[in-house]
Amino acid sequence: MSKDKSLAAVALITSLFFIWGFALNLNPILIPHLKKACQLTDFQSSLIDSASYIAYFLLPIPAAQFMKKYGYKGGIILGLLLFSVGAMLFYPAAAVRNYAFFLGALFVVFSGMAFLETAANPLITLIGDPRGSAIRINLAQSFNGFAAVSATTFGGMFILSGKTLSPAEEKAMSPEQLNQYLNHEASAVQVPFVIISIVVFLVAIMVWRTAFPKIKEESSVELAEERRPLGARILELTKDKHLMSGVLAEFFYVGAQACVSSFFIRFSERVAGFAEKPASVNLAIAFGMFMAGRFIGTLLMKFFNPVKLLVTYAIINIILIGAAVSLKGPAAVYTLMGVWFFMSIMFPTIFSLSIHDLGSKTKLGSSLVIMGIVGGAVLPPIMGRISDASNIQLSYLVPGVCFVGILRFALKNLKVKKVEIVAGH
Repeated sequence: MSKDKSLAAVALITSLFFIWGFALNLNPILIPHLKKACQLTDFQSSLIDSASYIAYFLLPIPAAQFMKKYGYKGGIILGLLLFSVGAMLFYPAAAVRNYAFFLGALFVVFSGMAFLETAANPLITLIGDPRGSAIRINLAQSFNGFAAVSATTFGGMFILSGKTLSPAEEKAMSPEQLNQYLNHEASAVQVPFVIISIVVFLVAIMVWRTAFPKIKEESSVELAEERRPLGARILELTKDKHLMSGVLAEFFYVGAQACVSSFFIRFSERVAGFAEKPASVNLAIAFGMFMAGRFIGTLLMKFFNPVKLLVTYAIINIILIGAAVSLKGPAAVYTLMGVWFFMSIMFPTIFSLSIHDLGSKTKLGSSLVIMGIVGGAVLPPIMGRISDASNIQLSYLVPGVCFVGILRFALKNLKVKKVEIVAGH
């Protein structure tokens, strides 16, 4: 394959990191927005994360099996088509203002994302010159971070109205006026998600029309491993204590990331009195810190043991969460924003440590670690329940506990001296 065609394939795969990062980080905008439009409790609004992340638990192994038959390219195209269809479903969901419809649309979007992540993470390291695999995964991760900033900025500008009714204002409205306001809020997602759907569909066409280089990734040992019954291989891996502790750590990390991000605008409103648009600007800045943390963390790993860096970052985040729960006013918000910087290296480091030394079982082990992303579906509803029962500030103890779990995993891996980053999220 010519160098130009190989570069085109790498560019398209890198764009996938941006696409799923963009969708993933629209959730912190959708949660407060649909809370208004559909008149939800904090617990009910947290189901946006549950509908999204549950796809990561259900789809990675089917996605891997699909790609075994149809290749990485087939998996990517199917993932993009699912994503496009799910985004388009937001239009009728908003038209009828039905929360269950929104949740169904999100599940379809994230089912597509599960295919994209299952394909893109290994493919970005395999395509092109093997000596440049580390550079490619780090570059792809930077696009993931850029997507987070772009999504919150885009959502803050085009989805959030900046108008939240107080209980007194709501009560003063006639049923017709209130219904008109709620319908107007719901309709704000229609045009943005139609645009997203069209863009993703165009990317699917580009992938379909682009020739991908042939990938030879399986040794004879790996091929022999894959001939064994899938159930037996999964059962065997569940007995690997190191791998399972990594799955649990990834569960904690993604749960913490979802909790910290998804309730940030609500936290800013309740604790510091920020309106939703200024709060969304702060959220974009926080994601900018996350992106900067990816670059700085990658550089620091060249000079410091990545596991010790993970230990340090986990301890700092435990302290920052404690401060955010204790402080009052804007200081609590600004302290919480610092958490993003120290979350930046956690997903790829935990992932890479989890599959360390798995040998021929690495592909299936990777799928199990990706399934740990279901933490983003389980933990936000727990946080929502605590918020409804007490207050949003106290509920931030949930991600604090998650960082304690990550710290425990990191301390158990201190003997690992070298970690090769092989995935981004």
